Parts: sequence; C-alpha cells; structure tokens
Amino acid sequence: MRQPSVIARRVAVASVSLAVAAGAVACGPEDNDAKAAGNDSTPHKGGTLTVLNSNAQQDFDPARLYTSGGGNIPSLVFRTLTTRNRENGEAGAKVVPDLATDTGRPNKDATVWTFTLKEGLKYEDGTKITSADVKYGIERSFAPELSGGAPYLRDWLVGAADYQGPYKDKKGLSAIETPDERTIVFHLNKPEGEFPYLATQTQFTPVPKAKDTGTKYEQHPVSSGPYKVVSNENDGERLVLERNPHWSAATDAERKAYPDKIDVRSGLDSSVINQRLSASQGADAAAVTTDTNLGPAELAKVSGDKELAARVGTGHFGYTNYIAFNPKVKPFDDPKVRQAISYAIDRSSVVNAAGGSALAEPATTFLPDQKSFGHTPYDHFPAGESGDPAKAKELLKEAGHGDGLTVTLTHSNAKDFETSPEIATAIQDALKKAGITVRLQGLEDNDYSDKIHDVKTEPGFFLAHWGADWPSGGPFLAPIFDGRQIVKDGANFNNGLLDDASVNAEIDAINKLTDLDAAAKRWGALDSKIGEKALTVPLFHPVYKRLYGKDVKNVVISDWTGVLDVSQIAVK
Repeated sequence: MRQPSVIARRVAVASVSLAVAAGAVACGPEDNDAKAAGNDSTPHKGGTLTVLNSNAQQDFDPARLYTSGGGNIPSLVFRTLTTRNRENGEAGAKVVPDLATDTGRPNKDATVWTFTLKEGLKYEDGTKITSADVKYGIERSFAPELSGGAPYLRDWLVGAADYQGPYKDKKGLSAIETPDERTIVFHLNKPEGEFPYLATQTQFTPVPKAKDTGTKYEQHPVSSGPYKVVSNENDGERLVLERNPHWSAATDAERKAYPDKIDVRSGLDSSVINQRLSASQGADAAAVTTDTNLGPAELAKVSGDKELAARVGTGHFGYTNYIAFNPKVKPFDDPKVRQAISYAIDRSSVVNAAGGSALAEPATTFLPDQKSFGHTPYDHFPAGESGDPAKAKELLKEAGHGDGLTVTLTHSNAKDFETSPEIATAIQDALKKAGITVRLQGLEDNDYSDKIHDVKTEPGFFLAHWGADWPSGGPFLAPIFDGRQIVKDGANFNNGLLDDASVNAEIDAINKLTDLDAAAKRWGALDSKIGEKALTVPLFHPVYKRLYGKDVKNVVISDWTGVLDVSQIAVK
C-alpha cells in the first residue's frame, strides 16, 4: 500500500491507510475484549447500521478505488474474483474465492491465470454477471478519467502499458480472454504467484457495459454485492445502501449482510465520532467507524470504563513506521553511521510518542509481525528497549565522527503519531545521548510527501511508513527495495535507492511461487538479508483501537484490514 499521505483514497487502511490502512501487527485481535462482547448472542437480520467516518467515501467507482481485499464499505456493493477471508485474526489474512469458484488456476510458470465464475451470479437488476463484464470492468480502470486504482494491472498484463481504456480503444485488452460467459483468462508479462491477491482489488468488479456512465457511474454503480446504492451525496459524504434483492448468499460465503440498510455519514471530526460512539444514543447505538481510531487520551478514558472498554475493537494491519536513509547523501553513505543510528534509537520513547504500547508495538524487522508476510524475527542492531548509545558512539568513532555528528531529520507536521513532530522529537532525544545532534525539519504534509518521494529532493534522513496492498511480503518489500522500481521522474518509494542484483533476482524467484506459504518464508529471509544493510530503522507497528455502538454484534477483525468488517456486523 502506498503511504496514506500519498494516496488517501485507501479506505481499508484508515490508514490502509491507513491505511486503513486505511488504511495497519501481531496475530490480530488476540487481546480483543470486544470480540467476545460482540459475539455474545446470535446475530439476526434487520435494522440499520450507521457508519460514522471522518473521510468521505470518495470516487465510489470500482475502477477508481484503491482498496485491498475489496475494501470495507465498497465490498458491500462490489464483488471481485477473489476476496479476503472474513475471519478474526490470522485466518482473515487468507485470500478466498468470491465471484470465482476458486482462487485461480495458474499455468506451469504462473504467467497465465484462469478463473471460472460461479453459477447464478446476478446484478441488482436481475441480469446475469458474465466474464465479459469482469473484463470490461478491468478495462475501464485504464481510462485516464477513471484513474486512481491499483497500478499492478498496467505492469502485469501483456500489452497493457499504454492501454487507454475502452472509451478510446474499442478493441480492449487482448491479454484478457473470455472464451465463454463464465471463464476469464489473464496473460501476464512475467510469473506472478500472488495474482489471486491482486484479484481482490475493486478493479476486478464486473461492470455491465450497457450501464456504464463513465465518470458518473459512481453515483449509481450497478451492484454485484449484497447492497445497492440508493443515495450518494457530495461525492460520498453521505452514502445510503439498501439490500440488493438479487444477491444470493448461496453464491457468497463471505458477506453476512445482516442489516437491512447501511447509512454512511462522513466529514465528521474524529472527537465527535468517538463521543457519539461512546454515548451510543439513538441510531448511534447501532453505529461503527471504519476510519477513526481512539487517541491516547480517549483510550485512557475508555479503559477506565468497563462498559466502554468492552466496546473497543482491537486490530492489527500490515504496516510499519520507520526511519529511511538516502545513502547518496552524506554522512548516510557510510553504513557505520546508519548502524550507529540504529543502535541509538530508543524504541520505548518512540512507542510512547506514538500513543503508548496500547497503540504501537516496537519493530526491529521491516516486515510486520504476521505469518502471512513471512515475518522472520531478527534484530541486527540490538539495542534493547531504550537504545545503546555506547555502541552508537563506538561506531561513530570508527566512521570518523568521534567528536559527534550533526544531522537533519525531515518529518511531517501532520498530527498523525507516525511521521509527526512527536516521533521526531523522541528520535532527537535518543540520538543526543549518542553524541548525534538532530535538527528537525518539519514540513506541511503535501510538501513532506513531495520532498521524500522525489529522487532529486529526497533528504538523507527522514520518517516514513508503508502498508501492504495485501498480506504478503511482496507488496511490502518490492516497492521499497527492488532497484527496478526506482522512479527517477515521478513518485519514488525505494528510498534507499537500493539496486542489488541478488535482491532483485530473489524477488523474481519468489514471485514465481504459487505456494504462498513457501513464498512467505522466502520473503522473511529476504527481509532479514536487506535489514543487514541498515537502509531503514524499523520503529513500530500501529495498533487500531476503535469504539462501536452498544447494539453492534458479531464483530470480526481480520489481520488483512485490522478493522472491524462491516460485512459481518449485525445490529438487531
């Protein structure tokens, strides 16, 4: 997942990003008192679920959304070839069939993937969903006026690099074949064992060509899921969904669709959302949020109230906050300087600055602490919880900085508890003990994002974060460390400008694997290998704490999204 500050559309992370990240990690809601409370009775159909959010559900068009696993609210309307498993914790990080009968059938080298649609699939108007509709839905996502979705298809599909969508090119993509109305075949440029994960993105939503209204389609997209759009006001600020009468649970093992109606209200201040969920009065008793966390002060208050504490959902998402180095900038071209900073970091103070141990978990690996990512524990520069300034001074002396060092740390001024002044100050204080004077350069969020993602302006020492497009090491390591993904004239995410032939080759080798468990182990080993280069200093993984209304039942929080899944909630 691209960083939330760069692409705020990622609703899943809340974050990814974010998320939610939405859009962000240790075995899901294991300490979740809310899980037990939310499942204390048999869920029933009926009622209205209210969703209280800060950010509007903008661009409600499957072509324009950038949502892993199909998204949260979008997944109620848009079904895809595959989707995320709707279960708590680790089990929820698996990819499962959705419109398709399975998660795809690869050829020998994973360059061709074939899917078969289930029988009996229908749109909200009762017409049949066909493979041609899936193909058309993907093709329209290439139209410049519908940009915003995941970029992988342009890179992965044969001949898709310069395709401009069906409005300009009526021939369509020859890389996608539909030999019959239930079969769809994808031809890829190179082996991609994780194609089933990509097929969870909303670009794989079927769109009937006859009902496509271009940029106006987001006002009333044709539903393939359990709910249809009856109202979309102010570009997703108020979104009202009601049941799709032609959706059949017999074809959908993932979405429970308990409420009769979903009322999404956005543009609210985060403190107001938490106040309303806490009071849980009227319609708010059956309300949730998909993008607003409890802050440190709010969490302290909630923790002291037994009833409120029982209504807090705890989740983890594949997301890492870290220090990034640009080794092209002195003195960070010297590995010993980077290693010295790695030893000097006081992760306990950083965690406190991020809101405390309830909201952040210390990290020494770049990959999040989840099995699906292939997490392999390592700590190449062990400094305990509070840092090792003596070891840092020793390395600085070896690097020719025995009298100390002065550096500049670039961060965002956004109050996000991630790349913000609180985190920067904690790092400044820790490095001072090692003889490193840190000058802080705080930038407004857009300026910060532009600066750190341009190879021409990228600073030598700055705060960054990254979240996964799906729960695997691939979309976590490749964008950050694959030398072929260095972008010289655009948004670049390979901050360390690493272009190591052995790393690139291992990424290619893992991508060929269709055994995702085997691939995960290789990603973990690669993470450890890259970690030795000290191109980043992992700091912490965020923990999501979110309130929900007193009448909300059947709370499910998977390690794919880290937030409660609205497709599982009952309110009656």
